[in-house]
Amino acid sequence: MKPYLIAEPALRRLELTITRRLDGLLQGEHLGLVPGPGSEPAESRAYQPGDDVRRMDWNVTARTNEPHVRDLVADRELEIWALLDATASMDFGTAAMEKRELALSALAAVGFLTQRTGNRIGTHLLHGGGVRTLPARTGRPHLMALLQAAFALPRTPPGVSEPLIGVAADQLGRVVRRRGLVVVVSDFLDAPETWELPLRRLTARHQVLAVEVLDPRELSLPDVGILTLIDPETGRRREVATGSARLRRRYAEAAAEQRDAIGQALRRAGATHLRLRTDRDWVRDLVRHVMRQRRLATLAASPAMPRAPGGPPSGPPSGPPSGGGDVA
Repeated sequence: MKPYLIAEPALRRLELTITRRLDGLLQGEHLGLVPGPGSEPAESRAYQPGDDVRRMDWNVTARTNEPHVRDLVADRELEIWALLDATASMDFGTAAMEKRELALSALAAVGFLTQRTGNRIGTHLLHGGGVRTLPARTGRPHLMALLQAAFALPRTPPGVSEPLIGVAADQLGRVVRRRGLVVVVSDFLDAPETWELPLRRLTARHQVLAVEVLDPRELSLPDVGILTLIDPETGRRREVATGSARLRRRYAEAAAEQRDAIGQALRRAGATHLRLRTDRDWVRDLVRHVMRQRRLATLAASPAMPRAPGGPPSGPPSGPPSGGGDVA
């Protein structure tokens, strides 16, 4: 059975939790995968310490001689676009599933978590044949058809030239006009300088969730003697003597540096970072990420506590949570 079908009941229960109406100054009537302020003006209210001064309602302030801010309500109809990396580097896995299967599961999770009346989801499928675009539409039949199209993508033979994730992100930015949620699911193995700027352009207009998928063998090498390694994107072969402790240590250090560079590039781009592994319970990691973002949004929306005499101000920060939250 496909992983996204196995996890559907758990995701549906999670959907009921994270999309219920919230009180206070959060997202109004919609809470997404990446919490953030809305875009539609709501009613004015008296200013409280910690409120964003950029939301000052100067007309009401002038009439009442007291500072007022205008709350924002998120749009009820959310448009979600997903960029799914199905290139040859994703056809790898040594644990419970391949990275390609995990990426498809993440795409299904986005669809199940955001599926409600009026919401639309579309995808850009990046694979050896180029970029295939499926338009954003509503309804469960469309979501299942979208997942089936992603599942049916052919594997890319080794050595076939493939487009970069940064090129696909640029194309997505030109297609998506309406502000919404953009989810990029990839292993991000392309050089960060090729995709950091395109992601930054996306975050300037949309909420961006970057889902990084990886396999444990990409982090460390086991001692299995002579190991033949094949680059799935170039077809290059190389034999490695894994019995060398020095080689395994250097491999682990280089892998850690690579993942750290990916995380830093995603933070600089302003994207929220979710890391999923093929040897872990991806549903649990997704739940932890969503709930962590929800807690950060709650802390950011809470008014600051008064300053203690002779001490620094206490309470949560007044600004929005920064992107780049990581679930390892």
